[in-house]
Amino acid sequence: MVKDMLKEKSGFLLSNLLSQGGEYGEIFYERVRLCRMHLEDNKIDKVQWGLEEGVGIRLIKEGKTYYGYTTEPSYENLMEIVRTLARGHGYGPVKVGQRHIKGWTNLLIDPDEKDINYRTQFLHRANETARSYGDKVKQVMVVLMDRSREILIINSLGEMAEDVQKRVVFFVDVTAQEDGLMQRGYESVGIRGGFELFERISPEEVARKATERALLMLKARPAPAGSFTVVLASQAGGTMIHEAVGHGLEADLVQKGLSVYRGKLGQKVASELITVIDDATYESHNGSFSVDDEGVPSQKTILIEKGYLVGYMYDRLTAMREGRSSTGNGRRQSYAHVPMVRMTNTYIASGKENPEDIIADTKKGVLVVKMGGGEVNTVTGDFVFEVMEGYMIEDGRITYPIRSATLIGNGPKALQDVDAVGSDLGWSIGTCGKEGQGVPVTDAQPTLRIRSMVLGGTDV
Repeated sequence: MVKDMLKEKSGFLLSNLLSQGGEYGEIFYERVRLCRMHLEDNKIDKVQWGLEEGVGIRLIKEGKTYYGYTTEPSYENLMEIVRTLARGHGYGPVKVGQRHIKGWTNLLIDPDEKDINYRTQFLHRANETARSYGDKVKQVMVVLMDRSREILIINSLGEMAEDVQKRVVFFVDVTAQEDGLMQRGYESVGIRGGFELFERISPEEVARKATERALLMLKARPAPAGSFTVVLASQAGGTMIHEAVGHGLEADLVQKGLSVYRGKLGQKVASELITVIDDATYESHNGSFSVDDEGVPSQKTILIEKGYLVGYMYDRLTAMREGRSSTGNGRRQSYAHVPMVRMTNTYIASGKENPEDIIADTKKGVLVVKMGGGEVNTVTGDFVFEVMEGYMIEDGRITYPIRSATLIGNGPKALQDVDAVGSDLGWSIGTCGKEGQGVPVTDAQPTLRIRSMVLGGTDV
């Protein structure tokens, strides 16, 4: 097996890698089994099932990264990569495996023990539920993905780490139409684990939420435009904290001068009601793991504490530049990619207020229940987000739904303008994209009230 060969030969490979100098050398092994099933037009029209294995080798020398990888990880091929990266054939002693970390995913229903027919039922059950709502439902797309990932990291610091990461993601996307108006509803769930996901939430429930959202928006009024008090429900997930704030707290963007939070450690950057945390130690969240893709154990990192910026997220490279330790945020899409600083499970900590009381105390505003896509400028913190499901609040009551709305604002300013934080906490899953790489994440927030934010709408 490739893993056994790497454990046996890693000392020689790493010694040759560092033979011409360098601060750090690393071998990354990955074996992935992926299944992706896609249902549309009442039939399963795409099934992807594959197995991939590869090894990446990294050298950090004088602050620069040199990287090579192969899908044919024989000892000869790996030595060729090593020699190319090192630009020499010398040899120096490297101690390997002094510290060995081994992680795994706790499973109740292992995807590797189930066949295609077992998976098929979940897609059909969701489709049938969505279609049962009637002729206004014009299109239903259901996707089920499960992934088993086995990794091994051996480095020149004498560390060896292994992890088995299994994840299941399921989502339903519904398009409804009435009198020429089309609206979309979307709902997704995911877990670091197996098909026990559907014992927590059924495919029918996921489909109901997506379908009812699409049908509700057909009845919605065009959103007004202007400045409003905005209440972000916990069901909205953590889209804003991830996009408008989280990326700006990644050390690589900070060091490149691409973050609005550069140079602000110790400064007040948010309301005293706001604490922001990145935590990969949760057992079953989509962004969780035992060790990151550099072999660093998962950690809980407080980034903003009661309004004050207290830390950034680091991988090994960015930590080396500042003489710090990695926070366990070194992640990569696969063995073919260089690791970089990435979020895991990022959230705003819950507060003490009853969410219903926050709404009742809002004279006029907008309630955002579900966020859609958007754009963010990490240098300035400016953002634009789609509102997939929203309502007007009038005299402390939720009145009518609105559609075609966008939130326009600035991440740091929005956090500074928070004047109420609920005792609830709602999680949402996603795939975070950065520099062409995607990794699984989870985001969360409690109910938040922001004093003023611009709502882009069509009803002026």
